[in-house]
Amino acid sequence: MSETPTNTLQYRFDGPEDAPVLILGPSLGTTWHMWDRQIPELTRQWRVFRFDLPGHGGAPAHPAGSVSDLAARLLATLDGLGVQRFGYAGCALGGAIGVELALRHPERLASLALIAASPRFGTADEFRQRGVVVRTNGLDPIARTSPDRWFTTGFAAAQPAITDWAVQMVRTTDPGCYIASCEALAAFDVRAELGRIGVPTLVLVGSEDQVTGPAEARTLVAGIPDARLAVVPGASHLVPVEQPAAVSDLLVRHFSTAWQPGFDATTGHMAVLAPPVAPVPVTPPQAAPVAEIAPMAAEPLPTGPRDSYDIGLKIRREVLGDAHVDRELAEADDFSGDFQEFSTRSNWGAIWDRPGLDRRTRSCVALTALAAGGHLEELAAHTRAALRNGLTPAEIKEVLLQTAVYAGMPAAGRAFRVAQQVVREETTPAE
Repeated sequence: MSETPTNTLQYRFDGPEDAPVLILGPSLGTTWHMWDRQIPELTRQWRVFRFDLPGHGGAPAHPAGSVSDLAARLLATLDGLGVQRFGYAGCALGGAIGVELALRHPERLASLALIAASPRFGTADEFRQRGVVVRTNGLDPIARTSPDRWFTTGFAAAQPAITDWAVQMVRTTDPGCYIASCEALAAFDVRAELGRIGVPTLVLVGSEDQVTGPAEARTLVAGIPDARLAVVPGASHLVPVEQPAAVSDLLVRHFSTAWQPGFDATTGHMAVLAPPVAPVPVTPPQAAPVAEIAPMAAEPLPTGPRDSYDIGLKIRREVLGDAHVDRELAEADDFSGDFQEFSTRSNWGAIWDRPGLDRRTRSCVALTALAAGGHLEELAAHTRAALRNGLTPAEIKEVLLQTAVYAGMPAAGRAFRVAQQVVREETTPAE
């Protein structure tokens, strides 16, 4: 166990002190205990390092709002322990951290396994909506529905103790840190960078995963030059928990045979290192499915320079949501298309990208102006945007009360009716 400063992570070690280090990264809402059933096999060959995300598992609640921040905290933790080179396996958000390490710090990484991961996790809308729900209702609604996202129906019914453990694990997470992690996933998109990952990579996914399933896994494998795919039958999102023997077997085989030698800065050559340890056969129980690792040819992903339109479209999607922007762009034709491009460049790419005000403040200004002008359709869209930008329903109410004083009661009354409906829709947890 560890004492945890702001810039580091809570961690634990298992396994022989002189063995190569293998890091296991957790999923959003979980703790390092999601890997408990892999530890007996993995510690035969590796010194296993597990960590908790901020505010998870009793870790100090120092929110990290980006995947790069989480990766930096992990590296700071490892630097303090003298760990320079390691293998890394991460699940979901833990997998995103692994991708970040492979892209920004490849010299530290010997081998990589991405589990239930994706180059882009759903849409930014989905995670910002989840943040709105947590900010308004706390974590209980998310906790109660976690087993539906994490496990197959049959496993959840047959393993009530594990299902209850999953609910309690989410329920005891710090809400602010959970929201910050949602923001980190909302902003994560490395689709155009996958071709730069040079470390040997295993992409592992449950066949029944409805969160980041086989389609997302194949996108990773198609983009990463030295990547192989393994699909575990009968498993959903938290595949290490649901099919531990199969996952242990796949990780042992991958890290035993795909451990890239380190770069020696003093000679300019790759250091010639022996494999960590000879592979240890792992025989899963008869009933446990075993996935095979299959190679897949890489396909280059398009890249290109960003201009003000690209920047504006990115911000427009982050603020208003993909569904709203897709609808407006789909409705554009030869007559209105130029206006949509002008709005994206001048409003979103120029004004919303300026550093003088943060997005919360810009949302307050937008709500006030739209309410005062009676632009109710746009007010509905920007009320949703304000919730995603971090305003609470109570703060939106204060903005509209302020508007009533300076823009008149009728305008504010109409605005309250529109905003009230949006707040109800956006903050009511999904069943």
